[in-house]
Amino acid sequence: MSQHPIRFGIQTAQQQTQWTELRGLWQKADLWGYDSLWIFDHFYPIMGADPAGPCLESWTALGALSQHTRRARIGALVNGNTYRNPCITAKMAATLDHASGGRFVLGIGAGWYELEHKSYGVDFKTVGGRLQALDEACQIIKGMFTQEKFSLHGRHYDVTDAVCSPKPLQQPHPPFMVAGMGEKVLLKIVAKYGDLWNSGGSAERLGHLIAVLKRHCDALGRDHEEIEKTVITSLCYRAGAEREAAALARGAAMSRGTPEEARKSIMIGGPDECFATIERYAKVGVTHFIFSMTPPYMEDEIQHFAEEVIAKVRRP
Repeated sequence: MSQHPIRFGIQTAQQQTQWTELRGLWQKADLWGYDSLWIFDHFYPIMGADPAGPCLESWTALGALSQHTRRARIGALVNGNTYRNPCITAKMAATLDHASGGRFVLGIGAGWYELEHKSYGVDFKTVGGRLQALDEACQIIKGMFTQEKFSLHGRHYDVTDAVCSPKPLQQPHPPFMVAGMGEKVLLKIVAKYGDLWNSGGSAERLGHLIAVLKRHCDALGRDHEEIEKTVITSLCYRAGAEREAAALARGAAMSRGTPEEARKSIMIGGPDECFATIERYAKVGVTHFIFSMTPPYMEDEIQHFAEEVIAKVRRP
Protein backbone atom coordinates (compact mmCIF):
# COMPACT_ATOMS: atom_id res chain seq x y z
CA MET A 1 0.00 0.00 0.00
CA SER A 2 1.40 3.40 -1.00
CA GLN A 3 2.20 5.95 1.68
CA HIS A 4 0.68 8.63 -0.56
CA PRO A 5 -3.06 9.43 -0.63
CA ILE A 6 -5.09 9.32 -3.82
CA ARG A 7 -4.87 12.72 -5.49
CA PHE A 8 -6.29 14.34 -8.61
CA GLY A 9 -4.99 17.13 -10.80
CA ILE A 10 -5.62 18.95 -14.05
CA GLN A 11 -3.14 19.97 -16.73
CA THR A 12 -4.42 22.74 -18.97
CA ALA A 13 -2.27 23.06 -22.06
CA GLN A 14 -2.29 26.82 -22.56
CA GLN A 15 -2.62 26.64 -26.35
CA GLN A 16 -5.46 28.04 -28.43
CA THR A 17 -7.10 29.55 -25.37
CA GLN A 18 -7.85 32.96 -23.93
CA TRP A 19 -6.27 34.09 -20.66
CA THR A 20 -9.68 34.68 -19.05
CA GLU A 21 -10.79 31.14 -19.95
CA LEU A 22 -7.65 29.58 -18.49
CA ARG A 23 -7.77 31.70 -15.35
CA GLY A 24 -11.45 30.92 -14.82
CA LEU A 25 -10.95 27.16 -15.00
CA TRP A 26 -8.04 27.26 -12.54
CA GLN A 27 -10.08 29.29 -10.07
CA LYS A 28 -12.98 26.84 -10.29
CA ALA A 29 -10.84 23.70 -10.15
CA ASP A 30 -9.10 25.05 -7.06
CA LEU A 31 -12.48 25.53 -5.40
CA TRP A 32 -13.80 22.15 -6.57
CA GLY A 33 -11.04 20.38 -4.68
CA TYR A 34 -8.47 19.30 -7.25
CA ASP A 35 -5.13 18.71 -5.53
CA SER A 36 -2.83 19.96 -8.28
CA LEU A 37 -3.04 22.29 -11.27
CA TRP A 38 -0.51 22.19 -14.11
CA ILE A 39 0.32 23.88 -17.37
CA PHE A 40 2.78 22.67 -20.01
CA ASP A 41 6.13 24.17 -20.97
CA HIS A 42 5.94 24.78 -24.70
CA PHE A 43 6.23 27.84 -26.89
CA TYR A 44 4.26 26.33 -29.77
CA PRO A 45 1.00 24.36 -29.68
CA ILE A 46 1.44 20.58 -29.75
CA MET A 47 -0.80 17.49 -30.06
CA GLY A 48 -1.38 17.99 -33.77
CA ALA A 49 -2.28 21.68 -33.54
CA ASP A 50 -0.82 24.33 -35.83
CA PRO A 51 2.59 25.28 -34.35
CA ALA A 52 1.96 28.87 -35.43
CA GLY A 53 -1.18 29.06 -33.29
CA PRO A 54 -1.50 30.94 -30.00
CA CYS A 55 0.34 29.53 -26.97
CA LEU A 56 0.93 31.37 -23.70
CA GLU A 57 4.42 31.18 -22.15
CA SER A 58 4.46 28.86 -19.16
CA TRP A 59 6.39 30.57 -16.34
CA THR A 60 4.70 33.93 -16.88
CA ALA A 61 1.28 32.29 -16.99
CA LEU A 62 2.03 30.16 -13.91
CA GLY A 63 3.14 33.16 -11.90
CA ALA A 64 -0.12 34.95 -12.72
CA LEU A 65 -2.24 31.86 -12.08
CA SER A 66 -0.63 31.45 -8.66
CA GLN A 67 -2.38 34.66 -7.64
CA HIS A 68 -5.80 33.29 -8.62
CA THR A 69 -5.59 30.02 -6.66
CA ARG A 70 -5.25 29.41 -2.95
CA ARG A 71 -5.14 25.71 -2.16
CA ALA A 72 -3.95 23.44 -4.99
CA ARG A 73 -0.28 22.75 -5.66
CA ILE A 74 0.85 24.25 -8.95
CA GLY A 75 3.55 23.62 -11.52
CA ALA A 76 4.40 22.80 -15.12
CA LEU A 77 4.09 19.25 -16.33
CA VAL A 78 6.90 19.49 -17.12
CA ASN A 79 9.57 22.10 -17.79
CA GLY A 80 11.93 21.30 -20.65
CA ASN A 81 15.36 21.52 -19.06
CA THR A 82 17.02 22.48 -22.34
CA TYR A 83 15.09 25.75 -22.62
CA ARG A 84 16.77 27.48 -19.67
CA ASN A 85 20.01 27.60 -17.75
CA PRO A 86 19.34 25.65 -14.53
CA CYS A 87 20.56 28.54 -12.36
CA ILE A 88 17.84 30.71 -13.90
CA THR A 89 15.32 27.92 -13.36
CA ALA A 90 16.32 27.75 -9.69
CA LYS A 91 15.84 31.48 -9.21
CA MET A 92 12.46 31.49 -10.95
CA ALA A 93 11.32 28.44 -8.97
CA ALA A 94 12.30 29.96 -5.63
CA THR A 95 10.48 33.18 -6.50
CA LEU A 96 7.34 31.34 -7.59
CA ASP A 97 7.40 29.25 -4.42
CA HIS A 98 7.19 32.48 -2.42
CA ALA A 99 4.55 33.99 -4.70
CA SER A 100 2.35 30.89 -4.39
CA GLY A 101 2.67 30.59 -0.63
CA GLY A 102 4.75 27.41 -0.80
CA ARG A 103 2.55 25.49 -3.26
CA PHE A 104 5.02 25.16 -6.14
CA VAL A 105 6.20 21.84 -7.59
CA LEU A 106 9.18 21.91 -9.96
CA GLY A 107 8.33 19.64 -12.85
CA ILE A 108 11.31 18.91 -15.07
CA GLY A 109 12.20 16.67 -17.98
CA ALA A 110 14.87 16.28 -20.64
CA GLY A 111 12.95 18.12 -23.39
CA TRP A 112 11.70 16.58 -26.62
CA TYR A 113 10.13 19.05 -29.09
CA GLU A 114 12.80 19.53 -31.73
CA LEU A 115 10.91 22.16 -33.73
CA GLU A 116 10.90 24.61 -30.81
CA HIS A 117 14.62 24.14 -30.27
CA LYS A 118 15.47 24.73 -33.92
CA SER A 119 13.15 27.72 -34.28
CA TYR A 120 14.41 29.41 -31.12
CA GLY A 121 18.07 28.55 -31.61
CA VAL A 122 18.25 26.27 -28.57
CA ASP A 123 20.74 23.41 -28.67
CA PHE A 124 18.66 20.22 -28.97
CA LYS A 125 21.56 17.88 -28.12
CA THR A 126 21.38 14.12 -28.54
CA VAL A 127 19.03 12.04 -26.40
CA GLY A 128 22.01 11.04 -24.26
CA GLY A 129 23.16 14.64 -24.05
CA ARG A 130 19.73 15.85 -22.96
CA LEU A 131 19.61 13.21 -20.23
CA GLN A 132 23.12 14.09 -19.01
CA ALA A 133 22.12 17.76 -18.97
CA LEU A 134 18.97 16.92 -16.99
CA ASP A 135 21.02 15.09 -14.37
CA GLU A 136 23.44 18.00 -14.03
CA ALA A 137 20.56 20.50 -13.91
CA CYS A 138 18.86 18.64 -11.07
CA GLN A 139 22.14 18.67 -9.13
CA ILE A 140 22.54 22.42 -9.69
CA ILE A 141 18.96 23.38 -8.84
CA LYS A 142 18.84 21.24 -5.71
CA GLY A 143 22.29 22.47 -4.69
CA MET A 144 21.26 26.11 -5.08
CA PHE A 145 18.11 25.46 -3.05
CA THR A 146 19.95 23.84 -0.16
CA GLN A 147 23.45 25.34 -0.04
CA GLU A 148 24.74 28.86 0.46
CA LYS A 149 26.77 28.60 -2.75
CA PHE A 150 26.92 25.81 -5.27
CA SER A 151 29.46 24.85 -7.93
CA LEU A 152 29.41 22.18 -10.60
CA HIS A 153 31.81 21.81 -13.50
CA GLY A 154 30.07 19.32 -15.74
CA ARG A 155 29.82 18.40 -19.39
CA HIS A 156 26.90 20.74 -20.05
CA TYR A 157 27.00 23.37 -17.31
CA ASP A 158 29.89 25.19 -15.66
CA VAL A 159 28.59 26.83 -12.49
CA THR A 160 30.77 28.52 -9.88
CA ASP A 161 29.52 29.72 -6.47
CA ALA A 162 25.93 30.08 -7.72
CA VAL A 163 23.67 31.69 -5.11
CA CYS A 164 19.90 31.43 -4.74
CA SER A 165 18.64 33.98 -2.25
CA PRO A 166 16.05 33.97 -0.88
CA LYS A 167 15.76 30.23 -0.58
CA PRO A 168 12.40 28.68 -1.49
CA LEU A 169 9.64 28.89 1.07
CA GLN A 170 9.35 25.08 1.20
CA GLN A 171 12.22 23.46 3.05
CA PRO A 172 14.50 21.82 2.22
CA HIS A 173 13.18 22.64 -1.26
CA PRO A 174 10.03 22.46 -3.42
CA PRO A 175 9.23 18.93 -4.60
CA PHE A 176 10.84 17.81 -7.86
CA MET A 177 8.60 16.02 -10.35
CA VAL A 178 10.66 14.24 -13.00
CA ALA A 179 8.78 12.97 -16.06
CA GLY A 180 9.64 10.21 -18.49
CA MET A 181 9.86 6.46 -18.90
CA GLY A 182 13.37 5.58 -20.09
CA GLU A 183 14.31 2.56 -18.04
CA LYS A 184 18.11 2.77 -18.05
CA VAL A 185 18.80 6.48 -17.51
CA LEU A 186 15.64 8.54 -16.95
CA LEU A 187 14.25 6.38 -14.16
CA LYS A 188 17.66 6.43 -12.49
CA ILE A 189 17.45 10.24 -12.51
CA VAL A 190 14.00 9.94 -10.91
CA ALA A 191 15.49 7.67 -8.24
CA LYS A 192 18.26 10.20 -7.54
CA TYR A 193 16.27 13.44 -7.48
CA GLY A 194 12.54 12.88 -7.80
CA ASP A 195 9.93 13.51 -5.15
CA LEU A 196 7.25 12.76 -7.74
CA TRP A 197 7.43 10.82 -10.99
CA ASN A 198 5.10 11.27 -13.96
CA SER A 199 4.43 9.09 -16.95
CA GLY A 200 1.56 7.92 -19.10
CA GLY A 201 0.29 4.47 -19.98
CA SER A 202 -1.75 1.57 -18.69
CA ALA A 203 -1.63 0.38 -15.11
CA GLU A 204 0.25 -2.70 -16.29
CA ARG A 205 2.86 -0.62 -18.10
CA LEU A 206 3.33 1.73 -15.14
CA GLY A 207 3.56 -1.24 -12.79
CA HIS A 208 6.49 -2.52 -14.84
CA LEU A 209 8.18 0.90 -14.80
CA ILE A 210 7.68 1.21 -11.04
CA ALA A 211 9.45 -2.12 -10.61
CA VAL A 212 12.37 -0.72 -12.64
CA LEU A 213 12.33 2.46 -10.57
CA LYS A 214 12.41 0.38 -7.40
CA ARG A 215 15.56 -1.39 -8.59
CA HIS A 216 17.25 1.97 -9.24
CA CYS A 217 16.19 3.18 -5.79
CA ASP A 218 17.44 -0.02 -4.16
CA ALA A 219 20.84 0.49 -5.81
CA LEU A 220 20.98 4.00 -4.32
CA GLY A 221 19.75 2.91 -0.90
CA ARG A 222 16.51 4.85 -1.27
CA ASP A 223 12.95 3.74 -0.47
CA HIS A 224 11.01 4.06 -3.73
CA GLU A 225 7.82 4.63 -1.73
CA GLU A 226 9.14 8.11 -0.96
CA ILE A 227 8.46 8.99 -4.60
CA GLU A 228 4.84 9.81 -5.44
CA LYS A 229 3.83 8.09 -8.68
CA THR A 230 1.61 10.14 -10.96
CA VAL A 231 -0.05 9.36 -14.29
CA ILE A 232 -1.10 11.79 -17.00
CA THR A 233 -4.31 10.71 -18.67
CA SER A 234 -7.61 12.02 -20.03
CA LEU A 235 -10.94 12.70 -18.36
CA CYS A 236 -14.18 11.76 -20.11
CA TYR A 237 -16.68 11.57 -17.28
CA ARG A 238 -20.32 10.67 -17.88
CA ALA A 239 -19.97 11.87 -21.46
CA GLY A 240 -22.12 10.96 -24.42
CA ALA A 241 -21.30 8.16 -26.84
CA GLU A 242 -19.87 10.52 -29.45
CA ARG A 243 -17.46 12.18 -27.06
CA GLU A 244 -16.43 8.82 -25.58
CA ALA A 245 -15.70 7.49 -29.07
CA ALA A 246 -13.58 10.54 -29.87
CA ALA A 247 -11.65 10.24 -26.59
CA LEU A 248 -10.98 6.55 -27.18
CA ALA A 249 -9.85 7.19 -30.76
CA ARG A 250 -7.38 9.83 -29.52
CA GLY A 251 -6.14 7.55 -26.78
CA ALA A 252 -5.69 4.66 -29.18
CA ALA A 253 -3.78 6.85 -31.64
CA MET A 254 -1.46 8.15 -28.93
CA SER A 255 -0.77 4.70 -27.47
CA ARG A 256 -0.76 2.93 -30.84
CA GLY A 257 -3.30 0.50 -29.49
CA THR A 258 -6.99 -0.25 -29.80
CA PRO A 259 -9.90 1.78 -28.38
CA GLU A 260 -10.59 -1.13 -26.01
CA GLU A 261 -7.02 -0.95 -24.70
CA ALA A 262 -7.19 2.85 -24.50
CA ARG A 263 -10.30 2.65 -22.33
CA LYS A 264 -8.24 1.01 -19.57
CA SER A 265 -5.89 4.02 -19.51
CA ILE A 266 -8.49 6.81 -19.50
CA MET A 267 -10.68 8.08 -16.68
CA ILE A 268 -13.89 7.39 -18.57
CA GLY A 269 -17.48 6.38 -17.98
CA GLY A 270 -19.53 6.73 -14.82
CA PRO A 271 -18.52 6.61 -11.16
CA ASP A 272 -18.21 2.82 -10.92
CA GLU A 273 -15.90 2.55 -13.93
CA CYS A 274 -13.79 5.44 -12.63
CA PHE A 275 -13.49 3.85 -9.18
CA ALA A 276 -12.34 0.62 -10.87
CA THR A 277 -9.74 2.56 -12.87
CA ILE A 278 -8.45 4.29 -9.75
CA GLU A 279 -8.18 0.94 -7.95
CA ARG A 280 -6.38 -0.67 -10.90
CA TYR A 281 -3.68 2.00 -10.88
CA ALA A 282 -3.48 2.19 -7.09
CA LYS A 283 -2.73 -1.53 -6.93
CA VAL A 284 0.53 -0.98 -8.84
CA GLY A 285 1.44 2.12 -6.81
CA VAL A 286 0.06 5.03 -8.86
CA THR A 287 -1.86 7.42 -6.62
CA HIS A 288 -1.99 10.80 -8.40
CA PHE A 289 -4.16 11.16 -11.51
CA ILE A 290 -3.58 14.23 -13.68
CA PHE A 291 -6.07 14.94 -16.46
CA SER A 292 -4.62 16.65 -19.51
CA MET A 293 -7.07 18.82 -21.40
CA THR A 294 -7.23 21.41 -24.15
CA PRO A 295 -9.94 23.96 -24.96
CA PRO A 296 -12.86 23.87 -25.02
CA TYR A 297 -12.76 22.82 -21.37
CA MET A 298 -15.66 20.58 -20.30
CA GLU A 299 -16.29 22.35 -17.02
CA ASP A 300 -19.44 20.39 -16.17
CA GLU A 301 -17.52 17.11 -16.43
CA ILE A 302 -14.65 18.47 -14.35
CA GLN A 303 -17.03 19.67 -11.63
CA HIS A 304 -19.18 16.54 -11.61
CA PHE A 305 -16.12 14.30 -11.34
CA ALA A 306 -14.96 16.32 -8.34
CA GLU A 307 -18.34 16.13 -6.64
CA GLU A 308 -19.14 12.50 -7.42
CA VAL A 309 -15.77 10.74 -7.51
CA ILE A 310 -13.11 12.83 -5.75
CA ALA A 311 -15.38 13.58 -2.81
CA LYS A 312 -16.24 9.89 -2.38
CA VAL A 313 -12.60 8.77 -2.63
CA ARG A 314 -11.73 11.18 0.19
CA ARG A 315 -14.67 10.26 2.37
CA PRO A 316 -13.53 8.35 5.50
